[in-house]
Amino acid sequence: MAKKVVTRTYKASIQNRSQVAGDLDALGFAASKLWNIGRWTSARIWDEIGYIPEHDELTSYLKSHERYDDLHSQSSQRVLQELAEAFRSWYGKRQNGDTRANPPGYRKRGDEHPRSTVTFKNAGFKLDTKHDHVRLSKGDNTKDYWADFILCEYQTRPDVDLGDVTSVQQVRAVWTGDEWELHFVCKRELDVPNAPGEQTTGIDLGICTFATLAYEDETAELYPLDCLKEDGYYFGKRIARSDDSTSTRVERLHRKWSNRRTHYFHTLAKHIVDRCVEKGIGQIAIGDLEGVREDEAGEAKNWGPHGNLDLHGWAFDRFTNLLTYKAEMHGIAVEQVDERRTSRTCSCCGREDDSNRVERGLYVCDKCDLVANADVNGAENIRKVPLNPADSSSGDRSNGWLAQPSVYQFDQTSGVFTPREQAAP
Repeated sequence: MAKKVVTRTYKASIQNRSQVAGDLDALGFAASKLWNIGRWTSARIWDEIGYIPEHDELTSYLKSHERYDDLHSQSSQRVLQELAEAFRSWYGKRQNGDTRANPPGYRKRGDEHPRSTVTFKNAGFKLDTKHDHVRLSKGDNTKDYWADFILCEYQTRPDVDLGDVTSVQQVRAVWTGDEWELHFVCKRELDVPNAPGEQTTGIDLGICTFATLAYEDETAELYPLDCLKEDGYYFGKRIARSDDSTSTRVERLHRKWSNRRTHYFHTLAKHIVDRCVEKGIGQIAIGDLEGVREDEAGEAKNWGPHGNLDLHGWAFDRFTNLLTYKAEMHGIAVEQVDERRTSRTCSCCGREDDSNRVERGLYVCDKCDLVANADVNGAENIRKVPLNPADSSSGDRSNGWLAQPSVYQFDQTSGVFTPREQAAP
Protein backbone atom coordinates (compact mmCIF):
# COMPACT_ATOMS: atom_id res chain seq x y z
CA MET A 1 0.00 0.00 0.00
CA ALA A 2 1.08 3.58 -0.75
CA LYS A 3 -0.32 6.96 0.31
CA LYS A 4 -1.61 9.27 -2.42
CA VAL A 5 -3.33 12.66 -2.27
CA VAL A 6 -6.23 12.86 -4.75
CA THR A 7 -8.98 15.36 -5.55
CA ARG A 8 -12.56 14.31 -4.90
CA THR A 9 -15.91 16.10 -5.14
CA TYR A 10 -18.58 15.11 -2.61
CA LYS A 11 -22.23 16.09 -2.92
CA ALA A 12 -24.22 17.08 0.17
CA SER A 13 -27.87 17.89 0.76
CA ILE A 14 -28.85 21.03 2.65
CA GLN A 15 -30.85 20.20 5.78
CA ASN A 16 -32.06 23.72 6.56
CA ARG A 17 -32.97 24.55 2.96
CA SER A 18 -36.11 26.49 3.87
CA GLN A 19 -34.00 28.91 5.93
CA VAL A 20 -31.25 29.47 3.35
CA ALA A 21 -33.07 29.02 0.01
CA GLY A 22 -33.88 32.71 -0.31
CA ASP A 23 -30.26 33.79 0.23
CA LEU A 24 -28.94 31.13 -2.16
CA ASP A 25 -31.51 32.21 -4.75
CA ALA A 26 -30.23 35.78 -4.44
CA LEU A 27 -26.61 34.69 -4.96
CA GLY A 28 -27.55 32.42 -7.87
CA PHE A 29 -29.42 35.30 -9.47
CA ALA A 30 -26.45 37.63 -8.87
CA ALA A 31 -24.11 35.13 -10.56
CA SER A 32 -26.45 35.02 -13.56
CA LYS A 33 -26.55 38.82 -13.82
CA LEU A 34 -22.75 39.06 -13.62
CA TRP A 35 -22.43 36.39 -16.30
CA ASN A 36 -24.80 38.35 -18.55
CA ILE A 37 -22.86 41.59 -18.03
CA GLY A 38 -19.60 39.79 -18.83
CA ARG A 39 -21.26 38.15 -21.83
CA TRP A 40 -22.39 41.52 -23.20
CA THR A 41 -18.96 43.08 -22.56
CA SER A 42 -17.07 40.22 -24.26
CA ALA A 43 -19.42 40.33 -27.26
CA ARG A 44 -18.92 44.08 -27.62
CA ILE A 45 -15.12 43.71 -27.57
CA TRP A 46 -15.33 40.84 -30.07
CA ASP A 47 -17.51 42.89 -32.44
CA GLU A 48 -15.19 45.89 -32.19
CA ILE A 49 -11.71 44.36 -32.51
CA GLY A 50 -12.22 40.60 -33.02
CA TYR A 51 -10.62 39.76 -29.66
CA ILE A 52 -11.97 37.67 -26.79
CA PRO A 53 -10.77 39.00 -23.42
CA GLU A 54 -9.15 36.56 -20.98
CA HIS A 55 -10.80 36.17 -17.60
CA ASP A 56 -8.20 38.30 -15.77
CA GLU A 57 -8.75 41.12 -18.28
CA LEU A 58 -12.52 40.79 -17.95
CA THR A 59 -12.24 40.74 -14.15
CA SER A 60 -10.07 43.85 -14.11
CA TYR A 61 -12.52 45.66 -16.41
CA LEU A 62 -15.66 44.74 -14.41
CA LYS A 63 -14.27 45.06 -10.87
CA SER A 64 -15.75 48.53 -10.58
CA HIS A 65 -19.18 47.42 -11.82
CA GLU A 66 -21.82 47.43 -9.08
CA ARG A 67 -22.91 43.88 -9.91
CA TYR A 68 -19.40 42.57 -9.18
CA ASP A 69 -19.98 43.23 -5.45
CA ASP A 70 -23.22 41.22 -5.37
CA LEU A 71 -20.98 38.17 -4.72
CA HIS A 72 -17.83 37.54 -2.74
CA SER A 73 -14.90 38.69 -4.89
CA GLN A 74 -13.57 35.13 -5.44
CA SER A 75 -17.05 33.96 -6.47
CA SER A 76 -17.32 36.82 -8.99
CA GLN A 77 -13.89 35.94 -10.38
CA ARG A 78 -14.98 32.34 -10.92
CA VAL A 79 -18.13 33.40 -12.83
CA LEU A 80 -16.03 35.47 -15.26
CA GLN A 81 -13.44 32.70 -15.55
CA GLU A 82 -16.16 30.22 -16.61
CA LEU A 83 -17.44 32.74 -19.15
CA ALA A 84 -13.96 33.23 -20.66
CA GLU A 85 -13.52 29.43 -20.88
CA ALA A 86 -16.87 29.11 -22.68
CA PHE A 87 -15.88 31.80 -25.19
CA ARG A 88 -12.52 30.11 -25.86
CA SER A 89 -14.27 26.79 -26.48
CA TRP A 90 -16.67 28.42 -28.96
CA TYR A 91 -13.85 30.23 -30.73
CA GLY A 92 -11.89 26.99 -31.08
CA LYS A 93 -14.86 25.35 -32.78
CA ARG A 94 -15.32 28.36 -35.02
CA GLN A 95 -11.66 28.20 -36.10
CA ASN A 96 -12.08 24.53 -36.96
CA GLY A 97 -14.98 25.22 -39.31
CA ASP A 98 -17.89 24.23 -37.08
CA THR A 99 -20.49 26.68 -38.43
CA ARG A 100 -23.17 25.34 -36.05
CA ALA A 101 -21.21 26.33 -32.94
CA ASN A 102 -22.84 29.17 -31.03
CA PRO A 103 -21.13 31.52 -28.55
CA PRO A 104 -22.15 31.18 -24.89
CA GLY A 105 -25.63 32.58 -24.31
CA TYR A 106 -27.18 34.70 -21.63
CA ARG A 107 -28.34 33.13 -18.35
CA LYS A 108 -31.09 32.36 -18.68
CA ARG A 109 -33.27 34.17 -21.10
CA GLY A 110 -36.97 33.62 -20.40
CA ASP A 111 -36.37 32.63 -16.76
CA GLU A 112 -37.61 35.27 -14.33
CA HIS A 113 -35.17 34.14 -11.66
CA PRO A 114 -32.19 32.24 -13.15
CA ARG A 115 -29.99 30.42 -10.63
CA SER A 116 -26.36 29.88 -11.67
CA THR A 117 -23.83 27.83 -9.73
CA VAL A 118 -21.93 29.89 -7.15
CA THR A 119 -18.37 28.84 -6.29
CA PHE A 120 -16.81 29.75 -2.93
CA LYS A 121 -13.02 29.52 -2.70
CA ASN A 122 -10.80 29.55 0.40
CA ALA A 123 -11.68 33.02 1.65
CA GLY A 124 -15.37 32.64 0.80
CA PHE A 125 -16.37 29.82 3.18
CA LYS A 126 -15.69 28.46 6.63
CA LEU A 127 -16.32 24.78 7.37
CA ASP A 128 -17.34 23.32 10.72
CA THR A 129 -17.11 19.53 10.27
CA LYS A 130 -17.88 18.87 13.94
CA HIS A 131 -21.41 20.25 13.59
CA ASP A 132 -21.80 19.72 9.78
CA HIS A 133 -22.13 23.43 9.13
CA VAL A 134 -20.60 25.56 6.37
CA ARG A 135 -20.64 29.36 6.35
CA LEU A 136 -20.87 30.92 2.89
CA SER A 137 -19.94 34.54 2.26
CA LYS A 138 -22.26 37.03 0.60
CA GLY A 139 -21.24 40.00 -1.52
CA ASP A 140 -21.17 43.47 -0.04
CA ASN A 141 -24.35 44.43 -1.92
CA THR A 142 -26.32 41.41 -0.69
CA LYS A 143 -25.45 41.74 3.01
CA ASP A 144 -27.91 43.23 5.47
CA TYR A 145 -24.97 44.13 7.75
CA TRP A 146 -21.19 43.75 7.55
CA ALA A 147 -21.01 40.24 9.14
CA ASP A 148 -23.99 38.77 7.28
CA PHE A 149 -23.47 35.26 5.80
CA ILE A 150 -25.36 32.06 4.89
CA LEU A 151 -25.09 29.21 7.40
CA CYS A 152 -25.94 25.86 5.76
CA GLU A 153 -26.46 22.60 7.61
CA TYR A 154 -25.27 19.85 5.27
CA GLN A 155 -25.43 16.06 5.12
CA THR A 156 -23.10 13.91 3.02
CA ARG A 157 -23.30 10.21 2.23
CA PRO A 158 -22.82 7.97 5.31
CA ASP A 159 -19.39 6.85 4.04
CA VAL A 160 -18.09 10.43 3.62
CA ASP A 161 -16.66 12.40 6.54
CA LEU A 162 -15.29 15.81 5.57
CA GLY A 163 -13.34 15.80 8.81
CA ASP A 164 -11.12 13.07 7.36
CA VAL A 165 -10.09 14.95 4.22
CA THR A 166 -6.74 16.71 3.89
CA SER A 167 -8.36 20.01 2.90
CA VAL A 168 -11.50 21.42 1.28
CA GLN A 169 -10.53 23.54 -1.73
CA GLN A 170 -13.93 24.84 -2.87
CA VAL A 171 -17.61 24.74 -1.99
CA ARG A 172 -20.15 25.07 -4.80
CA ALA A 173 -23.82 25.87 -4.39
CA VAL A 174 -25.54 24.10 -7.29
CA TRP A 175 -29.18 24.45 -8.36
CA THR A 176 -30.41 21.02 -9.51
CA GLY A 177 -33.63 22.32 -11.06
CA ASP A 178 -35.62 21.49 -7.93
CA GLU A 179 -33.43 22.52 -5.00
CA TRP A 180 -29.98 23.69 -3.95
CA GLU A 181 -27.23 21.24 -3.05
CA LEU A 182 -23.58 21.64 -2.03
CA HIS A 183 -20.50 20.21 -3.76
CA PHE A 184 -17.31 20.03 -1.68
CA VAL A 185 -14.09 19.85 -3.73
CA CYS A 186 -11.53 18.19 -1.46
CA LYS A 187 -7.95 16.96 -1.30
CA ARG A 188 -7.89 13.54 0.35
CA GLU A 189 -5.13 11.11 1.26
CA LEU A 190 -5.97 7.55 0.32
CA ASP A 191 -4.31 4.16 0.64
CA VAL A 192 -3.52 3.05 -2.92
CA PRO A 193 -2.55 -0.58 -3.64
CA ASN A 194 0.62 -1.47 -5.46
CA ALA A 195 0.38 -1.85 -9.23
CA PRO A 196 -1.17 -5.19 -10.27
CA GLY A 197 1.76 -5.87 -12.62
CA GLU A 198 4.56 -4.38 -14.68
CA GLN A 199 3.06 -4.56 -18.16
CA THR A 200 2.04 -1.55 -20.26
CA THR A 201 -1.02 -1.04 -22.43
CA GLY A 202 -1.55 1.63 -25.09
CA ILE A 203 -4.80 3.53 -25.73
CA ASP A 204 -5.57 5.32 -28.99
CA LEU A 205 -8.58 7.68 -28.87
CA GLY A 206 -10.59 8.22 -32.06
CA ILE A 207 -13.77 9.56 -33.64
CA CYS A 208 -15.58 6.38 -34.69
CA THR A 209 -13.91 3.99 -32.26
CA PHE A 210 -13.57 6.04 -29.12
CA ALA A 211 -10.87 3.89 -27.50
CA THR A 212 -8.59 1.19 -28.90
CA LEU A 213 -6.37 -0.78 -26.52
CA ALA A 214 -3.22 -2.74 -27.39
CA TYR A 215 -2.01 -5.06 -24.62
CA GLU A 216 1.40 -6.57 -24.03
CA ASP A 217 -0.04 -10.09 -24.23
CA GLU A 218 -0.74 -9.52 -27.95
CA THR A 219 -4.45 -8.85 -27.68
CA ALA A 220 -6.41 -5.74 -28.63
CA GLU A 221 -9.85 -4.29 -27.91
CA LEU A 222 -12.07 -1.75 -29.68
CA TYR A 223 -14.78 0.39 -28.03
CA PRO A 224 -17.05 1.92 -30.73
CA LEU A 225 -19.08 5.09 -30.17
CA ASP A 226 -22.34 3.71 -31.58
CA CYS A 227 -24.49 4.38 -28.51
CA LEU A 228 -23.35 7.99 -28.13
CA LYS A 229 -23.96 8.66 -31.81
CA GLU A 230 -27.46 7.22 -31.46
CA ASP A 231 -28.06 9.50 -28.48
CA GLY A 232 -26.74 12.47 -30.44
CA TYR A 233 -29.15 11.78 -33.29
CA TYR A 234 -32.12 11.15 -30.96
CA PHE A 235 -31.66 14.12 -28.61
CA GLY A 236 -30.52 16.43 -31.41
CA LYS A 237 -33.75 15.78 -33.33
CA ARG A 238 -35.95 16.32 -30.28
CA ILE A 239 -34.19 19.54 -29.33
CA ALA A 240 -34.37 20.83 -32.92
CA ARG A 241 -38.17 20.36 -32.94
CA SER A 242 -38.58 22.84 -30.07
CA ASP A 243 -39.44 26.42 -30.96
CA ASP A 244 -37.92 27.77 -27.73
CA SER A 245 -34.30 26.75 -27.13
CA THR A 246 -34.50 28.12 -23.55
CA SER A 247 -37.60 26.16 -22.52
CA THR A 248 -37.64 23.85 -19.52
CA ARG A 249 -38.24 20.90 -21.85
CA VAL A 250 -35.10 21.65 -23.89
CA GLU A 251 -33.07 22.20 -20.74
CA ARG A 252 -34.27 18.82 -19.43
CA LEU A 253 -33.30 17.12 -22.71
CA HIS A 254 -29.82 18.67 -22.60
CA ARG A 255 -29.41 17.56 -18.98
CA LYS A 256 -30.51 13.99 -19.75
CA TRP A 257 -28.22 13.84 -22.79
CA SER A 258 -25.28 15.09 -20.72
CA ASN A 259 -26.01 12.59 -17.93
CA ARG A 260 -26.02 9.70 -20.41
CA ARG A 261 -22.64 10.80 -21.82
CA THR A 262 -21.23 11.13 -18.32
CA HIS A 263 -22.44 7.64 -17.42
CA TYR A 264 -20.88 6.23 -20.59
CA PHE A 265 -17.44 7.75 -19.89
CA HIS A 266 -17.48 6.67 -16.24
CA THR A 267 -18.49 3.14 -17.18
CA LEU A 268 -15.90 2.90 -19.96
CA ALA A 269 -13.10 4.16 -17.71
CA LYS A 270 -14.04 1.67 -14.98
CA HIS A 271 -14.29 -1.18 -17.49
CA ILE A 272 -10.85 -0.44 -18.94
CA VAL A 273 -9.27 -0.22 -15.48
CA ASP A 274 -10.89 -3.54 -14.49
CA ARG A 275 -9.50 -5.15 -17.66
CA CYS A 276 -6.03 -3.78 -16.85
CA VAL A 277 -6.19 -5.20 -13.33
CA GLU A 278 -7.16 -8.61 -14.77
CA LYS A 279 -4.21 -8.52 -17.17
CA GLY A 280 -1.64 -7.28 -14.63
CA ILE A 281 -1.14 -3.85 -16.19
CA GLY A 282 0.95 -1.39 -14.20
CA GLN A 283 1.03 1.47 -16.69
CA ILE A 284 -1.35 2.93 -19.26
CA ALA A 285 0.03 5.03 -22.12
CA ILE A 286 -2.71 7.17 -23.67
CA GLY A 287 -2.39 9.53 -26.61
CA ASP A 288 -2.13 13.20 -25.72
CA LEU A 289 -4.51 14.85 -28.17
CA GLU A 290 -3.55 18.44 -27.40
CA GLY A 291 -3.20 20.21 -30.72
CA VAL A 292 -5.13 17.56 -32.65
CA ARG A 293 -7.27 20.33 -34.18
CA GLU A 294 -4.16 21.96 -35.69
CA ASP A 295 -1.65 20.90 -38.35
CA GLU A 296 2.14 21.15 -38.02
CA ALA A 297 2.02 24.80 -39.14
CA GLY A 298 -0.46 25.66 -36.37
CA GLU A 299 -3.39 26.08 -38.80
CA ALA A 300 -6.80 24.56 -38.12
CA LYS A 301 -7.20 21.13 -39.70
CA ASN A 302 -10.20 20.45 -41.90
CA TRP A 303 -11.57 16.99 -41.10
CA GLY A 304 -14.59 17.48 -43.35
CA PRO A 305 -18.06 18.69 -42.29
CA HIS A 306 -18.94 15.53 -40.34
CA GLY A 307 -15.43 14.99 -38.99
CA ASN A 308 -15.24 18.54 -37.62
CA LEU A 309 -18.49 18.06 -35.71
CA ASP A 310 -17.45 14.63 -34.41
CA LEU A 311 -14.09 16.00 -33.37
CA HIS A 312 -15.70 18.55 -31.08
CA GLY A 313 -17.93 15.83 -29.64
CA TRP A 314 -14.79 14.11 -28.39
CA ALA A 315 -14.20 14.45 -24.66
CA PHE A 316 -10.41 14.01 -24.60
CA ASP A 317 -9.53 15.62 -21.30
CA ARG A 318 -12.70 14.55 -19.56
CA PHE A 319 -12.21 10.86 -20.31
CA THR A 320 -8.46 10.94 -19.60
CA ASN A 321 -9.09 12.55 -16.21
CA LEU A 322 -11.70 9.94 -15.33
CA LEU A 323 -9.42 7.12 -16.42
CA THR A 324 -6.47 8.57 -14.49
CA TYR A 325 -8.16 8.82 -11.13
CA LYS A 326 -9.86 5.42 -11.45
CA ALA A 327 -6.55 3.81 -12.46
CA GLU A 328 -4.69 5.48 -9.59
CA MET A 329 -7.05 3.81 -7.14
CA HIS A 330 -5.60 0.47 -8.28
CA GLY A 331 -2.00 1.63 -8.35
CA ILE A 332 -1.92 1.92 -12.16
CA ALA A 333 -0.03 4.91 -13.56
CA VAL A 334 -1.45 6.80 -16.56
CA GLU A 335 0.98 8.62 -18.83
CA GLN A 336 -0.08 10.91 -21.66
CA VAL A 337 2.30 10.51 -24.60
CA ASP A 338 2.76 12.34 -27.89
CA GLU A 339 0.77 10.44 -30.50
CA ARG A 340 2.01 12.32 -33.54
CA ARG A 341 2.85 9.94 -36.42
CA THR A 342 1.61 6.89 -34.49
CA SER A 343 -1.26 6.43 -36.97
CA ARG A 344 1.02 6.41 -40.03
CA THR A 345 3.96 4.42 -38.62
CA CYS A 346 4.15 0.63 -38.91
CA SER A 347 4.25 -0.86 -35.40
CA CYS A 348 6.30 -3.82 -36.65
CA CYS A 349 9.06 -2.37 -38.86
CA GLY A 350 8.80 1.33 -38.03
CA ARG A 351 8.30 2.53 -41.60
CA GLU A 352 6.43 5.84 -41.71
CA ASP A 353 4.20 6.51 -44.71
CA ASP A 354 0.82 8.24 -44.96
CA SER A 355 -0.20 5.96 -47.82
CA ASN A 356 0.08 2.89 -45.58
CA ARG A 357 -3.22 3.83 -43.99
CA VAL A 358 -5.35 2.56 -46.86
CA GLU A 359 -8.62 3.64 -45.25
CA ARG A 360 -9.89 4.57 -41.81
CA GLY A 361 -9.90 1.01 -40.47
CA LEU A 362 -7.08 -0.64 -42.46
CA TYR A 363 -3.30 -0.29 -42.27
CA VAL A 364 -1.08 -2.06 -44.81
CA CYS A 365 2.72 -1.70 -44.69
CA ASP A 366 4.36 -1.85 -48.11
CA LYS A 367 7.72 -2.75 -46.54
CA CYS A 368 6.99 -5.68 -44.19
CA ASP A 369 3.53 -6.57 -45.60
CA LEU A 370 1.83 -6.04 -42.24
CA VAL A 371 -1.99 -5.98 -42.48
CA ALA A 372 -3.56 -4.52 -39.36
CA ASN A 373 -6.53 -2.71 -37.94
CA ALA A 374 -5.39 0.92 -38.24
CA ASP A 375 -6.52 1.90 -34.74
CA VAL A 376 -4.81 -1.13 -33.18
CA ASN A 377 -1.61 -0.28 -35.04
CA GLY A 378 -1.79 3.24 -33.56
CA ALA A 379 -2.48 1.92 -30.05
CA GLU A 380 0.51 -0.45 -30.28
CA ASN A 381 2.76 2.47 -31.28
CA ILE A 382 1.43 4.48 -28.32
CA ARG A 383 2.09 1.51 -26.01
CA LYS A 384 5.76 1.51 -27.04
CA VAL A 385 6.40 5.22 -26.40
CA PRO A 386 7.13 5.08 -22.63
CA LEU A 387 9.03 1.77 -22.83
CA ASN A 388 12.79 1.55 -22.59
CA PRO A 389 14.11 0.33 -25.97
CA ALA A 390 16.04 -2.38 -24.11
CA ASP A 391 12.84 -3.66 -22.52
CA SER A 392 11.91 -7.05 -23.90
CA SER A 393 8.27 -5.98 -24.22
CA SER A 394 9.25 -3.50 -26.94
CA GLY A 395 11.08 -6.11 -29.01
CA ASP A 396 9.90 -8.40 -31.79
CA ARG A 397 6.35 -9.68 -31.44
CA SER A 398 4.00 -11.59 -33.66
CA ASN A 399 1.67 -9.41 -35.71
CA GLY A 400 -1.39 -11.52 -36.50
CA TRP A 401 -3.27 -10.16 -33.48
CA LEU A 402 -3.04 -6.60 -34.87
CA ALA A 403 -5.73 -7.46 -37.41
CA GLN A 404 -8.09 -9.32 -35.05
CA PRO A 405 -9.18 -7.10 -32.14
CA SER A 406 -12.08 -7.91 -29.84
CA VAL A 407 -14.98 -5.46 -29.95
CA TYR A 408 -16.81 -4.32 -26.80
CA GLN A 409 -20.14 -2.55 -27.15
CA PHE A 410 -22.10 -0.63 -24.54
CA ASP A 411 -25.39 -2.28 -23.60
CA GLN A 412 -27.75 0.57 -22.69
CA THR A 413 -30.19 -1.82 -21.02
CA SER A 414 -27.70 -3.26 -18.53
CA GLY A 415 -25.35 -0.25 -18.55
CA VAL A 416 -22.21 -2.36 -19.04
CA PHE A 417 -19.76 -3.20 -21.83
CA THR A 418 -20.10 -6.65 -23.36
CA PRO A 419 -17.96 -8.35 -26.04
CA ARG A 420 -19.53 -8.55 -29.49
CA GLU A 421 -19.63 -12.05 -30.90
CA GLN A 422 -17.33 -12.50 -33.87
CA ALA A 423 -18.12 -14.64 -36.85
CA ALA A 424 -16.11 -17.85 -37.14
CA PRO A 425 -13.25 -17.66 -39.67
